[in-house]
Amino acid sequence: MIAVPVPNSSGTSIPRYKAPADACDSHVHIYDPRFKMKWPNLRAVTDASVAQYRLLQKRNGTSRAVIVQPAAYGTDNQVTLDAIAQLGIAATRGVAVVHPSVTDTELVAMDKGGIRGLRFSLHEPRTAVTSADMIEPLAHRVHRLGWHVQLHLRAEQIVEMASLIEGLPGTVVFDHMARLPQPEGTRHGALRVVKRLIDKGNAWVKLSGPYLDTKIGPPRYADIKPIARALIEHAPERCVWGSDWPHPTEPHSKPDDAVLFDLFQEWIVEEVTRLRVLVSNPAALYGF
Repeated sequence: MIAVPVPNSSGTSIPRYKAPADACDSHVHIYDPRFKMKWPNLRAVTDASVAQYRLLQKRNGTSRAVIVQPAAYGTDNQVTLDAIAQLGIAATRGVAVVHPSVTDTELVAMDKGGIRGLRFSLHEPRTAVTSADMIEPLAHRVHRLGWHVQLHLRAEQIVEMASLIEGLPGTVVFDHMARLPQPEGTRHGALRVVKRLIDKGNAWVKLSGPYLDTKIGPPRYADIKPIARALIEHAPERCVWGSDWPHPTEPHSKPDDAVLFDLFQEWIVEEVTRLRVLVSNPAALYGF
């Protein structure tokens, strides 16, 4: 069986692994030309609208999604809110980017529109839309709404900011397997920080972006497998999976999303754990 080609994804075959009912893709970015980008040179992607993402859902078999605000749009979250509305709030949630100037009225409106978290993407400080000093005050404000804080930090930043992160109220979600670098991988001190926070009861990790820190590369990103397995074995109840489509960090060679989805079978042996990571965990974290 051959799927329809998906923009920003190589290959056309469907995954060998059949997605279960209500499987959630917990990390997606939507770029819609109807909405003006504030920073068009900041990892902007074309051909990544809701209609085009639906082709990926058809290919992979996922039915729920979490739309993460792209850096190119800055703090104007209309593109993300519109994507949630198009895909349907019953099966879609969002993660926004804001500055401390955001009003409580605006936050409540976003909550009604399906937003359930704030993202701070500081892995490249030179191009970051937000800053570290914004995290704590905003975390306290959105904690009242039941939102989480999503952090895209390099591993060394996680170690440096450990005290700040541990003091945040509510739930913290680490992007892209905490960006543990190679060759250190599971030996990096950031993994100990993440595990400690998980054990405290307030941290989650996204199993996504294996291409970000690999030294081996595609198709199987074999050096990332031990990291994924370490996180899953430590806390299978605190992991969610995301495609990271349309892969904005990979402008020259897009990964094969069917292969990325099939890595799930290599990282997680037990089907009961796969169901947990794809269905029940995102339902708990995002409120499906």
